[in-house]
Amino acid sequence: MNKQGMATRALWAGEKDSLAFGATQVPVVHSVSFGYDDMDEWYDVAVGNKTGHIYGRNTNPTVQAFEEKIRILEDAEAATSFSTGMAAISNTLGTLLFPGDRIVSIKDTYGGTNKIFTEFLPKQNVEVELCETGDHEAIEREVAKGCKVLYLESPTNPTVKLTNIERMAKAGKEVGAIVIVDNTFATPINQKPLELGADLVVHSATKFLGGHADALGGAVCGRKELVDAIYHYREINGATLDPMAAYLLIRGMKTLKLRVDKQCENAIQIARYLQTVNVVESVFYPGLEDHPGHDIAKKQMENFGGMLSFSVKGGVDTVRHLLPKLKFANRAANLGSVETVVGPSRTTSHVECTPEERAAMGIPEGLIRYSAGIEDIDDLIMDLEQAFQSLPEHVFSK
Repeated sequence: MNKQGMATRALWAGEKDSLAFGATQVPVVHSVSFGYDDMDEWYDVAVGNKTGHIYGRNTNPTVQAFEEKIRILEDAEAATSFSTGMAAISNTLGTLLFPGDRIVSIKDTYGGTNKIFTEFLPKQNVEVELCETGDHEAIEREVAKGCKVLYLESPTNPTVKLTNIERMAKAGKEVGAIVIVDNTFATPINQKPLELGADLVVHSATKFLGGHADALGGAVCGRKELVDAIYHYREINGATLDPMAAYLLIRGMKTLKLRVDKQCENAIQIARYLQTVNVVESVFYPGLEDHPGHDIAKKQMENFGGMLSFSVKGGVDTVRHLLPKLKFANRAANLGSVETVVGPSRTTSHVECTPEERAAMGIPEGLIRYSAGIEDIDDLIMDLEQAFQSLPEHVFSK
């Protein structure tokens, strides 16, 4: 049988084995424990000799359905889940890295990830080397020195910079490194890091996968032996995905292909519009021909994604005036939702960082992250127009 298309997989994948009583939708199983009359069967399930569930911190039928759905969407051998995206990242790194190990990554990772690299891993005597994003030669040089993990994020949050995943994965494999890619921005609809050579893919399922800003979650997909080790770390440390959140994520993922396609369509038109606005200094979107990563995006992505960012003249002062005027955008620290979501990086992706740290990462205080929703594009552009027109005159003279 031919492999199903992504829209079909998003709807049907991973659900059949969890259905009960003739239901057509995955049930929410809230039970913390699962009972057994047969003591030997209980033992076999507990030690993994037989499939089943014993305790909710370990596994749960609803959660398992979510894991199977994302596994199939990423074409992975295995998948496991977490209470949040940062739990997925921190548990993965916690599983793989030990004192004396070395990790190579890029400077433009999500703020929480960056804090792990700059604050927490060094305390554990893990050597961290952060390279300029997009400087593939520099990354290759550092990887060639040896590393346990090569960690990439592409596109990056919030400046949507690109890394050639296939090229970097090859460099990692040459030294035996485990290659991890944060695929939150692209989603499996637009990018398949495992097919490009990565060993593991991490997601903040809270974002595009869920798509409705009503459930926290994270996921890791990839090679079975690695995922099994990460699952074991998570089951002991306890960053378990809640069954109700798993259900909401499953429900959201059913429309993943439809939503992401529309968000990509809106994002490119928003980006082109912003290029015409006088108060906008720079627009960051890989679908624009002048974006430094445009050619890489064309090669490794199906589409250019629903995320963009732009910087404005007047910095924070302009941001304070502009964002409250938008009628069709939530001003919030989230992204990937059906509704458009906007916010400055100083209060969203990199709120944990100081202004100096953000500046060092090329994130100006006047940078606005824009997560395109599924609204009618004419309404989104009209909304931006009226917001820009409302700006005080002095902003335009800066």
